[in-house]
This record gives sequence, C-alpha cells and structure tokens, in this order.
Amino acid sequence: MRVFWTCGYEGTSVSELAQAMGINKPSLYAAFGCKEALFREAIELYEQEEGAPVGEALDQGRTARSAIETALRVNARSFTNPDNPRGCMVVVSALAGAPENNPVCSFLADNRRESEENFRRRVLRGIEEGDVPRGADAARVAAFYATVMNGLAIQARDGATMERLERLIDSAMAAWEAVAS
Repeated sequence: MRVFWTCGYEGTSVSELAQAMGINKPSLYAAFGCKEALFREAIELYEQEEGAPVGEALDQGRTARSAIETALRVNARSFTNPDNPRGCMVVVSALAGAPENNPVCSFLADNRRESEENFRRRVLRGIEEGDVPRGADAARVAAFYATVMNGLAIQARDGATMERLERLIDSAMAAWEAVAS
C-alpha cells in the first residue's frame, strides 16, 4: 500500500512491490495475479485504514455541516501525517494515466465518486433532519466539498502544511451557506 501511495500506480514497479513485501516476483504473481489486482487490494486496505475515520465523521456528525467539516479535517490530518506518504492514495494515484491503465483510472474515478456520494447522502440526511435547507441541491454541495477534499490531497502532496490545509477548510466551510442554499 505504501509503495503505491508514494509512487502512484504507474510509478510503481512490480520489482518495488515484491521488494517491499519481501517476496520474489513469481510469488507476487502467484498470490495476486497481476499488479492491478494487488493495487485494488491496496486501495481496499487504504480505505479500511484511512477511510474509516472519515466515514465515522460523516455518520456521527450532529449536522451535515459539522460532519463534512470534520471529514475534511480528518482527511487533512491524514494527508499531512508525517508517518504516511503525503496526500490521498486514491487522488495521487490517478493524476496521470496511460491508455493501457484505463481500468485502473476508472476504478479510482469510481472510488472518488463514492466519496462524493457519501457526502451527498450526508447532506440528504441533513435535509431530512432539518439542519440543511429543504431546497439545497445535495449533489452540488457534495461535489463542492469532494472537490475541496481532492484539492487538499493535492496541496498536501505538494508540501502544504496542516495549518495551510486548516485555513483552506475554514474558507470552504465559510462558503457553506452559499453552497447549501
């Protein structure tokens, strides 16, 4: 997972993966079949480890606004954690893609759409519970904050500090009333 997270899908060689796992290439192929299958498993592990706190934030937030804000802040901490590669594995792995890797790019796009869908569901819940205006466009709110989240990942990958990401989140949350109206 860390090798893919650091180098992206295309930037990671099978040799690097085998070395990181302490196995030889034939053993890697025997266990996973191909690099893409291993990558998909690495993304699944990433989602379990790094995505779980985000899901909890969305589920447990008292309001849609506070849930989304907490999710962004949880991501910002993860994206800048000095013990991890910087940024989001899903976002940074998909910034470029050769045509032969279209299935991987599509897989990552689906993953990003699922994150946006999780935001949309939380906004819909906020509409039902009365903390988001009835006329709010849940898809628009979700798309805006998912775009912010993806941008935070790229900013972190480029070296932004946690403090910078916090200020960006503050700005994004200041737009809540306009975005959610």
